[in-house]
Amino acid sequence: MSVGLAIFVKTPGRSGVKTRLAAGVGEEFALAWHRRAAAAVAAVARDAEQRSTAGNPLRAYWAVAEAAAIVEGDWPGLPNLAQEEGGLGERMARIYSQLYDRHRAGLLIGADAPQLRSDYLVNAAQWLDSEEPRLVIGPARDGGFWLFGGNCPIPMAAWTDVIYSRSDTEQRFCAGLAGKGELWRLPMLSDLDRAEDIRFVQAELNAMVGALPEQRALCDWLSTQPYSQHVK
Repeated sequence: MSVGLAIFVKTPGRSGVKTRLAAGVGEEFALAWHRRAAAAVAAVARDAEQRSTAGNPLRAYWAVAEAAAIVEGDWPGLPNLAQEEGGLGERMARIYSQLYDRHRAGLLIGADAPQLRSDYLVNAAQWLDSEEPRLVIGPARDGGFWLFGGNCPIPMAAWTDVIYSRSDTEQRFCAGLAGKGELWRLPMLSDLDRAEDIRFVQAELNAMVGALPEQRALCDWLSTQPYSQHVK
């Protein structure tokens, strides 16, 4: 079984990007972070592709928010999928359905947790390589989730009957998936959504063993930013 992996991104200049982060540390930092973090996540995804097996290959994509960004080639390096319109739940459901149709299994991640490891992705793909219905989730420190995947159809209500960006989002999302498949949880990571998240993400990047060059570069860049004056 192959597994599709979609990285959700928005395009600076075409959509509001990292608005909650920008409110705390400024738009310049927020936009630079998004681009650099997305590049690091894509590097991890490509590394996971290379490490996946011939019998369980992983195929990575950009899940792009804006149709114009796809037409203009704003996100090169990986095939593009269109999120199209709607709330986050609707857009995740749409991308998941595309991955499931193409690969019979799909993984969804954002660009907000660049300290993820390629073995997390490879192991998640291997978990989904089963005839039995299976799900996988990566909980986030703020109560959301940094990864979700499955090898079975998921009803639209499971995606849309959840309020996202809350401290109980992951808990409620998993409750809505009860009975749909066996659920495996990956290690918890920190998403960088707000100014106060910076120190957690930086600490996790600093603690990584075997970080990719793009992850090390992101960590080095973070260390040069005057964000500490904004973070309490």
